[in-house]
Amino acid sequence: MKLFIHKLTHWEYWPFQMVYIPIYFLWAYYSIKAKSIFFFNASNPTIKNGGFMMESKKQIYNLIPKKYYPKTELLKAGTSIAEIEKVLENSKIKYPFIAKPDIGLRGSAVKKIENRDDLKQYTERAGFDFIVQDLIPYENEIGVFYVRYPHEKIGRITGIVAKEFLIITGNGVATIEELIKENPRYELQLKVLKQEYGSKLREVLPEGDKINLVPYGNHARGAKFIDVSHWVTPKLTDTFNEMCVQIPGFHFGRLDIMYGSFEDLEQGKNFSVVELNGAASEPTHIYDPKHNLLFAWKELARHITYMFEISVANYQNGFPYLEHKAGMKEYRLHQKQNQKIINFQ
Repeated sequence: MKLFIHKLTHWEYWPFQMVYIPIYFLWAYYSIKAKSIFFFNASNPTIKNGGFMMESKKQIYNLIPKKYYPKTELLKAGTSIAEIEKVLENSKIKYPFIAKPDIGLRGSAVKKIENRDDLKQYTERAGFDFIVQDLIPYENEIGVFYVRYPHEKIGRITGIVAKEFLIITGNGVATIEELIKENPRYELQLKVLKQEYGSKLREVLPEGDKINLVPYGNHARGAKFIDVSHWVTPKLTDTFNEMCVQIPGFHFGRLDIMYGSFEDLEQGKNFSVVELNGAASEPTHIYDPKHNLLFAWKELARHITYMFEISVANYQNGFPYLEHKAGMKEYRLHQKQNQKIINFQ
């Protein structure tokens, strides 16, 4: 009951479909204006479906200059352990590393692979293509929303979200599970954490010891999102413009970034792209608990308007919208892909 009331009184936990009800009407309006419900296809012309559905993470990484992201390799579903280990050896990716679906679902099935047994378990459960990726050596993570109209040489940062990981600190008395239950945000993840950690959750964590139970900043996996859009500075904007103008056809989306210090990030040093998300990107700073639902609706509407206007401009420059029949086929494929990932859990 405690968790139910917590979810009920914090809109950030409400079902996606409920939060987006007003936005569906705006989408319908823009679809009528564009004469296509799949106008988003033109928002990022070099990314499949603009990055809204069925987009390959590996194909997106291939658009980004290699110096900006960790070593990454694509593996097809059903690839044997022996073949995977050859890929790891050739690419010099060492344990521990990250495995995640090539076509993702809001952070689901992203796992830290500590050893060969973890890898074997992951490959046996994954009925989808996935990527393996070097661990990024930086502790901090933010999501930076970037927008640049086709006629512009310089874009802008429209929002930044910082992420607090699901970290617990031991007191020498309570078990890990008891510590998790002290925080409703963490306790909502308990079922998944039990599957992942098993009996380890019954261990007492020594006083002062810290454990990052979910080492990636995903809201659906328990990370707390904090709106730090006030961090936008001319220097930071210059850094992201320098990178983003090198990504062909990228005009609209969110870059998830890990970095050392903010000062280095401003200077374009000691940071790495975790992922680049296209047309399906959310301005995730809306999920800061301090924001009300009206704020979220305004920000969602603002960003969908950017996407629509960019799509129209690209369409006028010769990039087509997705035809309805092809779009519906992609949507059905996307639903099937989502089910594969859900089945992984």
